[in-house]
Amino acid sequence: MKNLSMSALNKEIIGCNKCKRLVRFREKIAKNKRKEFKNEEYWAKPITGFGDKDSKIVIVGLAPAAHGGTRTGRVFTGDKSSEFLYKCLYEAKLSNQPYSINKNDGLELRNTYITTALKCVPPEDKPSSIELKTCSYYFKKELEILKNSRSIVALGKIAFDSILKYYDENYSKFTKKPKFKHGEVFTMPDMKKLIACYHPSPRNVNTGRLNKKMMTDLLTKIV
Repeated sequence: MKNLSMSALNKEIIGCNKCKRLVRFREKIAKNKRKEFKNEEYWAKPITGFGDKDSKIVIVGLAPAAHGGTRTGRVFTGDKSSEFLYKCLYEAKLSNQPYSINKNDGLELRNTYITTALKCVPPEDKPSSIELKTCSYYFKKELEILKNSRSIVALGKIAFDSILKYYDENYSKFTKKPKFKHGEVFTMPDMKKLIACYHPSPRNVNTGRLNKKMMTDLLTKIV
């Protein structure tokens, strides 16, 4: 397991059925929505990360969206969050185009890898602590394979907490635990930088809590 490749890990992730509640939920979503999206195959499986495995930047979200990643099979693809995120990534010169619609849309990330702490969509976007713990195995392996990474951007507090938990369990305990605040940068035990960022959800964007300039500025400063 020590020399597990990203492709081998992704194969494991896609075949995972460990969390029965999440399996039931993702299959229920697909069953209810396949008629609506009849021109495409509804993915309805766990979602792997996407991007350059040799990149210096890793962006971490909570979980795939019910009708975004869970539908299309690619993280942050085909929903409102992805619309906002990719406009900002493009402005920061971290992607070759300002949109992420489906797996065949020609998207390429530059010096960036995007993944999620949880690989399946949870009901009401609220994973249980047991589900996060079970999926942390995959998250840990991803971070180990992404050995060239220097900066980790946490999209939202749950993703932020999942990253802190990874460091707590695999490095020395924090003497002073970092607290989530948009734009704050923390140095981790392995000298990587953890950057806290509001999640690009429609709620945060529509209320003005996060806007395009804020997100683009944050991403540009990492480069």
